[in-house]
Amino acid sequence: MQSIWSQTAEAVPREQLQSDIRADVAVIGAGMAGILIGYLLKSQGLDVVVLEADAVGGGQTKNTTAKITAQHDARYAKMIEQFGRDGAHAYVLMNRSAIDRFEEIIGREGIDCNFTKCPSYLYTTRDPEALREEAEALESLGQPVRFTTDTALPFEVTGAVRMEDQARFHPLRFLYALSQKLRVYEKSRVTQVDGQSLRVNGQTVSANHIVFATHFPFINVPGYYFLRMHQERSYVLALRHAGELDGMYLGVDEDGISLRSEGDLILFGGEGHRTGENSKGGRYEALERTAKSIFPKSRQVAQWSAQDCVTLDGVPFIGRFSADTPHWYVATGFMKWGMTTSMVAANIITDIILKKDNPFAEVFSPQRSTPLASAASLLNLGVQAVKGLARQNLVLPSGTLENLPLGHGGIVSADGEKAGVYKDQFGQTFAVHARCPHVGCQTEWNPDEKSWDCPCHGSRFDHTGKLIDGPAQTDLIPL
Repeated sequence: MQSIWSQTAEAVPREQLQSDIRADVAVIGAGMAGILIGYLLKSQGLDVVVLEADAVGGGQTKNTTAKITAQHDARYAKMIEQFGRDGAHAYVLMNRSAIDRFEEIIGREGIDCNFTKCPSYLYTTRDPEALREEAEALESLGQPVRFTTDTALPFEVTGAVRMEDQARFHPLRFLYALSQKLRVYEKSRVTQVDGQSLRVNGQTVSANHIVFATHFPFINVPGYYFLRMHQERSYVLALRHAGELDGMYLGVDEDGISLRSEGDLILFGGEGHRTGENSKGGRYEALERTAKSIFPKSRQVAQWSAQDCVTLDGVPFIGRFSADTPHWYVATGFMKWGMTTSMVAANIITDIILKKDNPFAEVFSPQRSTPLASAASLLNLGVQAVKGLARQNLVLPSGTLENLPLGHGGIVSADGEKAGVYKDQFGQTFAVHARCPHVGCQTEWNPDEKSWDCPCHGSRFDHTGKLIDGPAQTDLIPL
């Protein structure tokens, strides 16, 4: 099902690239990050082109909960330990300034996108000590927060951290309006980048600067981002007759829920997991049971899911793509806070290209070194990759096509080989080679979304094998 943003915003189709072109800056990806980067660079007088494989906002932006906030989970106490007080201060200031920049652009361009200032809360129903520490950390960074047990939630909390002057909005109405200010080509997938040249639909795009704003970079070397991130999925319900909340809420407990109002709806999110690890399914059903227990009179009117890149040390990668590619830039690893961090990325990358000093950019640099913060995450990432490759190369499935129930998918044995098969409710089968074309890990069936998901780096494919999400760039091979 479409998100409420897709249901309530109308896009204007853009043309496909059909000839060689030249620009000062080529931005790959027309999601929130790509459009904001393009907009800020164009406002500084540069000639910008945005190249989109699908449609404007057709990737992750349409599936966000659209919170614009510097309150990124309970992370500032940990950030002070990992990056020092200066690094944590830079992080929070860049994200708070992003809220002001959104408000400024919306006012200047006259965009009707339900932009609303509101407080943001982190809450717990268990031991509140970590949130007390978080409040103290934010106060030490000069932020307007307070620890409280008073919230508008319909259940008791043992503690909450309230941050003032955050915001929420309708992301696609904003994005569609802003994209009209730019030269954007849709259905124009970049298949190759070499120096300052890109190949798109058999055409050549030449640019002095190239920005990768593709959610997950599709080029493995240089940069090696596939060794520095994984992807996670989460699920959202739109509830009617659930009342109204004063602000935006995120539970920090393992089973914590995200909540925010949008008109007469409550957006109710949770049930997150690593991409490719949902073989049992039932995420939407579990979320709906939780919603009914909290809002007994509510009625679900929409459901959708999102995918997020998670870095090893918990901070996005924004800046130069690698030391070997001085004219390439990247914005990725937004850690489930893509709306705010997209604006942070636009500000940083614009400053780098214009050769303006930005004293706060270093903490986001893809070339930073945080070995203590990254070691455990790197080990886990390696273990997951080995498991995914082992499933592909060593483990033979015990199931057969005949044993696969109607409406289900899975890895089966066919003539001594592996096959990824989905059998629809009428008995029609769709078979693919389940090997992800990115680095060769075995994809796993996701019954909630009827998709093949890669547990190594998060590429996703529909039941026919068609690519949904990268870093893979090609479909699964049909059988």
